[in-house]
Amino acid sequence: MSQVEQAAAQDFQLPHLDVLESEAVHIFREVAGEFERPVILFSGGKDSIVMLHLALKAFAPAPPPFALLHVDTGHNFPEVLEYRDRVAAQHNLRLHVASVQDFIDRGELKERADGTRNPLQTVPLLRAIEGARYDAVFGGGRRDEEKARAKERIFSLRDEFGGWDPRRQRPELWQLYNGKHAVGEHVRVFPLSNFTELDVWQYIAREKIVLPEIYYAHRREVFLRSGMWLAPGEWGGAKQGERVETRTVRYRTVGDMSCTGAVDSDADTIEKVIAEIAATRLTERGATRADDKMSEAAMEDRKREGYF
Repeated sequence: MSQVEQAAAQDFQLPHLDVLESEAVHIFREVAGEFERPVILFSGGKDSIVMLHLALKAFAPAPPPFALLHVDTGHNFPEVLEYRDRVAAQHNLRLHVASVQDFIDRGELKERADGTRNPLQTVPLLRAIEGARYDAVFGGGRRDEEKARAKERIFSLRDEFGGWDPRRQRPELWQLYNGKHAVGEHVRVFPLSNFTELDVWQYIAREKIVLPEIYYAHRREVFLRSGMWLAPGEWGGAKQGERVETRTVRYRTVGDMSCTGAVDSDADTIEKVIAEIAATRLTERGATRADDKMSEAAMEDRKREGYF
C-alpha cells in the first residue's frame, strides 16, 4: 500500500468510541428486527444508563421499541431508584419492576443469613421474563468486569429454565448474530460487551450523560466490612465491632446496598473519575462487589441458574 493509500485509510478510521457506539446501535437494530418481545434491563446503574442512551440513539427520533425491566431487591440505593423512575418518565418508557420483597412476602424466597439479596434476583427475573414472554433481554454486562462474563457472547442463548450453558453458545464471526431459539428459550443480549469501564466513562463524558450523584465523590456514612466500605440502610448496618464513620467516597458500580462497597475518592467531576479509572488495576466488581467474592465461581454459578 502506498503512502497516499495509507493516509487515505487512516482518514477513514473512526475513533474507538464511535466504533463501540456503532456496534451497539447495530445490535439494538438487529434485535428489533429479529425478535418479537425484547426488553431492556434497567437498574439506574451507569452501564444500563449508557445502554438506554444507545437504544434511544438507535431509533431516534422514534422511541425505542422496548420496555424497561428492573429487578428491585428492596435494598437498592434510594438515589438510584429515584433516577430510574425519573428517566423512565422523561422518555415515556414502560417500566416493569419485579420485586424481590414480593416473593419474600409470599414465602417463595427466604432472606439469606448474610442479608444480601443479590442472589435472590434470579427467580423474580425469570418469572418476569416468562410472564411477559420476553424473547430477548438486553443486559449491560461487559467482558472486562468479571472472568465469567469474559466467556459471554453478545447473543447469549438461555434454555427454557433461563440457564446458561457455555457449550451451547454460538460463534459470532463478522458481527453476525444468531438469535434462533426454541419455544420457551430466550436470548440475553449484551450491547456493551466490548466496552471497558474506562470506555463507559469516556462515552458518558462525550455524550454528557447525567448519572446518579453517588457515582461521584460525596460525604456518606459507611462502615468497614471484609475490606469494603458499606453503607447502612434498610438492609441493616454495622455489627458489633464495626464502626460507622463519615467519609468522602464514591461508587464504581451500583447494586444491592448489602454487597456494594464504596471506594475512598475525591473524584467529584467526570474528568477526575476518568483519571482515577485510568490508573486503577482492579475492576469495579472485583473491588466493590461482595457477592462476586462468595466463591471463585460465584458469577458463573448464578449465570447457569439464570441470573443476568
